[in-house]
Amino acid sequence: MPFKLIAPLPGEIQNARFDESLIAKAAQAGPAASIWEAPQGLVVPRTYRRHESFDAVCAQFANDSWPITVRLSGGGVVPQGPGIVNLSLAYAIDGPPLQHSDQAYRLICTLIQNALKPCGIESRIQAVEGSFCDGRYNLAWGAQDSAKKVVGTAQLWRRVRLEHANTQVVLVHALLLVNVDVHVLTDRANQLEQQLGSDKRYDATRIASLYECLPGLPTLTPVDFTLGLKKTLAERIKAIA
Repeated sequence: MPFKLIAPLPGEIQNARFDESLIAKAAQAGPAASIWEAPQGLVVPRTYRRHESFDAVCAQFANDSWPITVRLSGGGVVPQGPGIVNLSLAYAIDGPPLQHSDQAYRLICTLIQNALKPCGIESRIQAVEGSFCDGRYNLAWGAQDSAKKVVGTAQLWRRVRLEHANTQVVLVHALLLVNVDVHVLTDRANQLEQQLGSDKRYDATRIASLYECLPGLPTLTPVDFTLGLKKTLAERIKAIA
């Protein structure tokens, strides 16, 4: 069954946990997908609540226009905001999650890789030590030993009870760093870790904007590049068999 693309209304900005709503849609009506954007802020997994100062730090960051949202998926701290595009896929699976999690990551990574190739951007799946929310299924750009993370991924599984059966639904999410200030994002993530008393620190040289990865002198403005990439992603979603 093909994916149904759930498109935000023109100019609509989504909550940082918007894509969790795709789980119910996928359970009821088949595979669902969305390309979306969220307001400026930081998003963390539930494990960050273990820090005693978490609530106080959240209040401080909110006052500084960087609200913190707790998501259900795993991973680490990630930013949201201008220059970041999110891609989310949700679909039902028969069988244990561990037998299908790699397949879900590869599905979304391959989709994005194929959308980037027409732009002349070659990316590969690999971990990038020093980047925020590092994982095996990042998309990285550049030479192997100096690769920079341009896309991060996360995953969430939920058992959904329907009228006659229970269904496992996977939500696989990708965060595309399309046109961002890598130093601002990394500094904010480091400030959060520091104020929580964590010893985690991130390196701005280990991430990059996709716009900066365009070969030669870009002929597109960042806005036009973003619009074109979102259009290509939508076309790739519709082409999934």
